[in-house]
Amino acid sequence: MPIDPSLPFVPVNIAVLTVSDTRDLASDRSGQTLQDRIEAAGHRCVAREIVRDEADAIEAVLRRWIADPAIDCGITTGGTGITGRDVTPEAFQRVLEKEIEGFGELFRMLSYQKIGTSTMQSRALGGVADGTYLFALPGSTGACKDAWDDILLYQLDARHRPCNLVELMPRLKEHLKAA
Repeated sequence: MPIDPSLPFVPVNIAVLTVSDTRDLASDRSGQTLQDRIEAAGHRCVAREIVRDEADAIEAVLRRWIADPAIDCGITTGGTGITGRDVTPEAFQRVLEKEIEGFGELFRMLSYQKIGTSTMQSRALGGVADGTYLFALPGSTGACKDAWDDILLYQLDARHRPCNLVELMPRLKEHLKAA
């Protein structure tokens, strides 16, 4: 993936949310994996939380992050499967203005190379709400590594060419400006 070294690196403020009925900070390997990778890339992990698999609780955190100007991007891990308790995508649908369909499609394409047809059970997704990027990843540590290492690492790097999500950040709210 081409990085243009003549361009400056722009650190992104990223929040991490683990959706789980059983994890706490000490046992949250997926959330820790994301935090470690975010910080190793030079970005800032500005918040890290855990909530139960409950759509209202997930939505409340997402809305708080969206309203916080210090958060550019929120990444969740967990709750993207198809069981009765997996409600992260439903919570996302309550807050998203625009879905980034290509994120989920690309994630499943890359995941297929590793886990085959089991990837069809993932409802990973991405989108934008009030100028904040939001990404929902599966709860497995491997899925978090794959999503970060193969997609988000590049798309959240302003030096990535031919284009990236960071360069679009100043334009995400242009529909709200007075005409």
